[in-house]
Amino acid sequence: MGRTHKSGKKEKLKCVTHVPSPVFQQGSSSFHPPMPMVRVKKLKITGSGFKATDIRYHSDVNAALAVFAWKEIVLSDSQLDAVWDRVHQSSGWDQGYVDSFVNMDRLPPESDPEVPKMAQKGDKAMHKWMQYADTFLQALITLEGRGHSPTNCCFHCRAPKAKARYQCLCCDNLGLVCKLCIVEVHRYSPLHRIEFWNEVYFVKVTLKSLGLRIQLGHPVGEACPCPNTAWGDDFVIVDCDQIHQVGLDFCGCGRSSKGQVEQLLERRLYPATVVNPKTVATFRVLEMFELLQYESKLSTYEYYQTISHLTDNTGLCVPKDRYPTFLRIVHQWRHLKLLKRTGRGHDPIRGVSETRPGECALLCPPCPHPRINLPEGWENVEQGLKFLYALNLALDANFRMKRKDCSSEAADPGLSKGYAYIVEESAFQEYLKKHNTETEPKSTCSRHDAVNLADIRPGQGYACSGVVTVECSRHNAKRPLAADPSSPLLQPGVEIRFLVPKFHLPAHIPACRSRFAFMLTPGAGLGDGEAPERGWGELNPLATSTREMGPGTRRDTLDCHFGDYNWRKIVRLGASLLKKLKTATSDVAEHIIAHQELEATISSEKLRSWTDAVVAWELDPANNPNPYKVAVKMPTQAAVRHQLAEEEEKALTRWVDVSLSDEVSPCSLIAMGIDLKGEQYVLQSVICFVSHLSSSIPSRRSLKTLTKSLWDHSQDRQITRVKLRSNALTRKLEEWFSLLQLYIPTSITLRKREPQKKAPPKPFKVQLWMPSQIGKLVLFDKSLAEIEYKLWNAQAHEALGILRRNLQICATLYDIKDRWLRGQGANTQALNALATMQAHIAAAQDEYRQARTALLALADLLGYANVDQEFLLLQDKDIRSMVEAEPGLGKTRRTLSWIWR
Repeated sequence: MGRTHKSGKKEKLKCVTHVPSPVFQQGSSSFHPPMPMVRVKKLKITGSGFKATDIRYHSDVNAALAVFAWKEIVLSDSQLDAVWDRVHQSSGWDQGYVDSFVNMDRLPPESDPEVPKMAQKGDKAMHKWMQYADTFLQALITLEGRGHSPTNCCFHCRAPKAKARYQCLCCDNLGLVCKLCIVEVHRYSPLHRIEFWNEVYFVKVTLKSLGLRIQLGHPVGEACPCPNTAWGDDFVIVDCDQIHQVGLDFCGCGRSSKGQVEQLLERRLYPATVVNPKTVATFRVLEMFELLQYESKLSTYEYYQTISHLTDNTGLCVPKDRYPTFLRIVHQWRHLKLLKRTGRGHDPIRGVSETRPGECALLCPPCPHPRINLPEGWENVEQGLKFLYALNLALDANFRMKRKDCSSEAADPGLSKGYAYIVEESAFQEYLKKHNTETEPKSTCSRHDAVNLADIRPGQGYACSGVVTVECSRHNAKRPLAADPSSPLLQPGVEIRFLVPKFHLPAHIPACRSRFAFMLTPGAGLGDGEAPERGWGELNPLATSTREMGPGTRRDTLDCHFGDYNWRKIVRLGASLLKKLKTATSDVAEHIIAHQELEATISSEKLRSWTDAVVAWELDPANNPNPYKVAVKMPTQAAVRHQLAEEEEKALTRWVDVSLSDEVSPCSLIAMGIDLKGEQYVLQSVICFVSHLSSSIPSRRSLKTLTKSLWDHSQDRQITRVKLRSNALTRKLEEWFSLLQLYIPTSITLRKREPQKKAPPKPFKVQLWMPSQIGKLVLFDKSLAEIEYKLWNAQAHEALGILRRNLQICATLYDIKDRWLRGQGANTQALNALATMQAHIAAAQDEYRQARTALLALADLLGYANVDQEFLLLQDKDIRSMVEAEPGLGKTRRTLSWIWR
């Protein structure tokens, strides 16, 4: 219960919850009416709620209620109501919310219902900052002027006549100083930003206008008796935060024997020209831009414009344009860094021009390199260990990295002549001339534009269609001189095994999926071959910059970015290899046990023959059959129809014609009936969708085009499309029945037996009276039933194949979505793709069920046995991927659906 303290201390409250329970007197079996038992804890009332009070523990009430032991006391109803009234008034909780804890056997709430659950630590910090927004704003405004307590006395020299009018935006705690002091202080830091107080506001001034000059060739602070002023005395220094106009003098007294370029480089200033330099960039700005571009792919133009706006963001005093000069300096700087990092500056014999091809590239340390990390005699190891010394290379082209037809080799030849990753241009052009008559063979697999369009020109206005790289597929490192004639891929006698990356493999034909699969190749391990794609994902943002470059600048830029990419891969190699090792060894025991259990179920003879076939194929895949290739060919409708047409053609060559119509043969008649049943199904689904007769709409490809713009309030145009489709189906039905009565005259009797209705039946409800529907009702030629059986058999197998393929695609898409996709846009696209796959799955399951029904009826008519065992009943629980468990079962009790057996 609550107590009020008048001594000024914080009020305390005993927080209670009601626990209704029967009370028994000790030593007696008689029952007494229940009294209100409550759990009590002392709490301090604070401005925002309660704080638990204890000498050992101080915490929020929510944590305290879970930690402290409760004391049980007996309170009267009036005392209990008073306590909860106090809680209600202090916390602001709704009375009904409070009553729910008083009247029920429940603890106090674990959290304040008014506080959002998603409020994290960062959100609380932001809400707290909002209380100080005015303080921050006032501080910024104050710094725009002379401060809270302005004074005319110089903070530095304290001279009474020295007026404090200058401040430095880069110096800490310098304050307002006079003109002499601002110049003296900045002799050692001449690239600071200075402002002058004009009695109204601060304006930017240069140290050059105040009399400060930078003297080269002498120690800082020492004057040269015979200085040589920079040509024109309008020297410009580009720094990280400003484009400075400075006064700069070279040494002319003879103390320094170095030229102007060397004097500038000694002060960490990079000159734009080697004769009469007037513009330099600090080493600091070049280093910052280099790393910034590697990380963000920022263009040189954007970075220079940022510095220009830092110099003057009003547009009233725009600094001199040094962007072309800065562009040239950046190009030279990156080239020098490339040479420096690979030790080219430490060679006393060979100069820069004698750099060997590929010498400046960073090699992948774990990859095999002869005479570097391979043991003696590695060429003669046994066959089973050759994979240890094999190169795993991946080739790919990026067609986003185009280059416009601007500049030329004569105007922009570049600085790197094949020193790193991009091959030397003249040698590459000579190689192309030798093979200019060759054309890339067209792909015999799926339609791959990267292959079929390889000889197409890059397009109007473009000189280059993209970039091709060769990478280490295990460690994602760029290979030096990928297309050079000295590349291992182009050497005679090299044993090469081609594979297709895992992500790209499903787009190939079935024969490629087993022949070029990583998982079926010895020595491939857990590799996926997708290394170039990871590199392109990081390099693609650079395409907008390299597209506008000349040929030489573009090659040099790509060389530097490839080098940075390799360096970061090498730095992270330890953690990457450790992760791969853990992944490879985490489930090895379970996989070995599962493999042994599988082998125990196979006869020894068959196991031995399978093993011999696999070993022979792995040793010589070109001359041995692929044991993983599916040997059983499932029939398809197209194949069966083609076979029936060939049989009909052979019969005609023997002058045997069983057709009763000049236009439609028995095979064509049954195929026409099956197509009509499909059209009936689609039209019925559309009509049901419009009329809301069915809540579950089967999905088919042709249904998508009809229902795309059809909804509850469809206009005449959309409804007309459905009506026209219905009318077309009616005309096809009339043609169907006119042909059907030629081959099955008794079908006329069956149609007359149908119950007559006032309104004609809808076209999708008309009975077609195919052999599977006629059964044994009337007599007809059984050859028609055999033809229909073959076609339905093919449709059932084809539907199961489509079902399996789309189920696996769905499983892959779900895995990619859960593991990698973040954000609304990416997840929306993934859901759309999944919806498309689910539509294909629904269509395939309907086709199979329809085919199975017809097959069972035909099997009874033709006397075929075990058809129900070949085509099992497809239930909803059977439609799942290989890794998905049956509904209600966990992974440990998972069984494989019969569709995969």
